[in-house]
Amino acid sequence: MRLSTVILPIHRWSEGQKIWRRAEELGFHASYTYDHLSWRSFRDGPWFGALPTLTAAAVVTERMRLGTLVTSPNFRHPVTLAKELISLDDISGGRVTLGIGAGGNGFDATALGQEAWTPRERADRFAEFVPLLDRLLTEGAVTHEGAHYSAVEARNVPGCVQRPRLPFAVAATGPRGMRLTARHGQGWVTTGDPKLFETGTPEQSRAALSEQLDRLAKACADAGRDVAELDKVLLTGFTPDRGRPLESVDAFVDFAGRHAELGFDEIVLHTPVPDSDFAADEAVFERIATEAPAQLNG
Repeated sequence: MRLSTVILPIHRWSEGQKIWRRAEELGFHASYTYDHLSWRSFRDGPWFGALPTLTAAAVVTERMRLGTLVTSPNFRHPVTLAKELISLDDISGGRVTLGIGAGGNGFDATALGQEAWTPRERADRFAEFVPLLDRLLTEGAVTHEGAHYSAVEARNVPGCVQRPRLPFAVAATGPRGMRLTARHGQGWVTTGDPKLFETGTPEQSRAALSEQLDRLAKACADAGRDVAELDKVLLTGFTPDRGRPLESVDAFVDFAGRHAELGFDEIVLHTPVPDSDFAADEAVFERIATEAPAQLNG
């Protein structure tokens, strides 16, 4: 079981760099950040760009993996995103994982002046976005004319440090997203079943996650892949457990152990943000980071 964290891009870098360095000192496998233009209750406060933040984090860390949870087509284009990712992978020395999803409603969906896409439109765009991005990160020059995205001799030399390209961790729960994960993913990300967040129980949540894992396994089998090849990542904070796993080391070990039994091999915690949905005791958070992995893997 690997333990990772999300650091929201809400801090000026004079302060933020200390948080990213501390995450590496605490031994986290990876530190991710959200790739949004703004987000939910943080919309009226500071919110910085994900890729510049990760680039700065790459300079002040040495070992920890870095990534997005998650990038989406809402305001990204595969051609420009590929160039930025190749640059980030180079600067970090090959430590980048791209978390990628279809996007959703909210500020990102309309910030460029477009009407919010329907779920079907988001799925259609995602189905074109991911394969094109895969090609852009693995081929020296790409030309593509699609329904939603085009590329004309888009060149990405020398390519990624990681070969054949940096890994994708695909956020998906529906059948089309699962198929994309099976074809292009090196990992799979979920936050659980959103319908259970308000009124569900932890037991119901684990049952729903087990069903998602079963669907992932079927999609991989249909694509001729072994589901064991994929990392299974749970981004916490959106299941009925809410903040309970961060109440103590024992509470977290129990939570993580139950999800490891389902098949998850990476748990992602939010670095505490006071006076927010992600408020937590900083001392307990650090104890979890330093003590829980040994208990889980011992």
